[in-house]
Amino acid sequence: MSGGEQKPERYYVGVDVGTGSVRAALVDQSGVLLAFADQPIKKWEPQFNHHEQSSEDIWAACCVVTKKVVQGIDLNQIRGLGFDATCSLVVLDKQFRPLPVNHEEDSHRNVIMWLDHRAVSQVNRINETKHSVLQYVGGVMSVEMQAPKLLWLKENLRETCWDKAGHFFDLPDFLSWKATGVTARSLCSLVCKWTYSAERGWDDSFWKMIGLEDFVADNYSKIGNQVLPPGASLGNGLTPEAARDLGLLPGIAVAASLIDAHAGGLGVIGADVKGHGLVCEGQPVTSRLAVICGTSSCHMGISKDPIFVPGVWGPYFSAMVPGFWLNEGGQSVTGKLIDHMVEGHAAFPELQVKATARCQSVYAYLNSHLDLIKKAQPVGFLTVDLHVWPDFHGNRSPLADLTLKGMVTGLKLSQDLDDLAILYLATVQAIALGTRFIIEAMEAAGHSISTLFLCGGLSKNPLFVQMHADVTGMPVVLSQEVESVLVGAAILGACASGDFASVQEAMAKMSKVGKVVFPRLQDKKYYDKKY
Repeated sequence: MSGGEQKPERYYVGVDVGTGSVRAALVDQSGVLLAFADQPIKKWEPQFNHHEQSSEDIWAACCVVTKKVVQGIDLNQIRGLGFDATCSLVVLDKQFRPLPVNHEEDSHRNVIMWLDHRAVSQVNRINETKHSVLQYVGGVMSVEMQAPKLLWLKENLRETCWDKAGHFFDLPDFLSWKATGVTARSLCSLVCKWTYSAERGWDDSFWKMIGLEDFVADNYSKIGNQVLPPGASLGNGLTPEAARDLGLLPGIAVAASLIDAHAGGLGVIGADVKGHGLVCEGQPVTSRLAVICGTSSCHMGISKDPIFVPGVWGPYFSAMVPGFWLNEGGQSVTGKLIDHMVEGHAAFPELQVKATARCQSVYAYLNSHLDLIKKAQPVGFLTVDLHVWPDFHGNRSPLADLTLKGMVTGLKLSQDLDDLAILYLATVQAIALGTRFIIEAMEAAGHSISTLFLCGGLSKNPLFVQMHADVTGMPVVLSQEVESVLVGAAILGACASGDFASVQEAMAKMSKVGKVVFPRLQDKKYYDKKY
């Protein structure tokens, strides 16, 4: 190469499977999104609390979006591919064909979604064992984890599903298998959702105690006995068949995957914050809390040594950032709750008409309407008499009580647009107060947090971001790339390609600060009272 010639640009593809859609991005070495595509995926709810998807439908959507983002690109410049996904459960038979997870025996629907709460009886029995593995999930296992769902399948679909099953995948691991033919699992999925320990592996006594001794008998071949850290390169890369499906070249490096929230954490938590006047600039990365907020919210804090936080998942070793322990708080419904409150209100049709007339989203319209009605007081003070308890789908953290329900207190007889706007505000505040509740539990156990790093769909809503700053009294850092989850997935592909020496190096080079939102400290006093 002559001195005047530049090295060709290197690109990475990140694919993110969320609750309702698959998104993909083409990302360069400095973490800039060059192309983006999304595609909806199907969801079924055959009965209350049963939520299902199709792995074939999800893979087809992955192919559509990947082909779109690489259009017009020299495929030789694409160096790596990374996947993240929700922690849904995929069931395949011994020939890798879909099996039904439903009483209707519809094998197309072979995925139990992350938010499925069918296994309540099973999780209660698992928690009654008080087994030592439960220490690593905040003392109480969630109904959203995989062990209760597996037990439900054994007890309810023995002949049509359980006895025929050859492979149970976390969705992120299904995607990396589909791309490479390698059944190795990511440490992230197994540690966070399946009770695997990075140091000790599987605990035979746990599976025997809960009635799933079948896994022990076949050396865990159905749920994973080869485990790799996120970002590790899988097999020989992309298979010829998967390359055809995705519109990429065979042999491209494919990374061991991450759960979607963890990819978001990876995409934001390592950003270089110099020059933004942030206290965390001179502090270790452990002073940062990544909050990934979409349909639900996840609160990712890391530590050098294990910290056990009651009601908060973890500590999980190397599940997000290699070499660090991860604690994961969460709120089961946040974006979904805001939609539920707004769309169920009597004034919602009027809101839709007015927002459409202004070419605005309903939330942009509500934010400007709140500014209009607040008069001289800070906007947050509009809810002085209205309070929301946001656990409409139970409390994940820090109470770990799925039986809790939601509540609104302070309602009046009027149901106009002002009332809708104030109810929306109270809901956003309730979610922010829930984040504060989680932070306080983490700090009481030994974490020291000074700064929030927000990403995900709700981080695009300025009211949501400002309320998190005001309620917690902490600055909120937003990424230059709003799609931090996709940057996180691309970081995995970049690591698998060998272009970066470590995940930490890729994080520092590929995540950038876009904006900092500081708390209005006079407002925090108001929230201290509301809290």
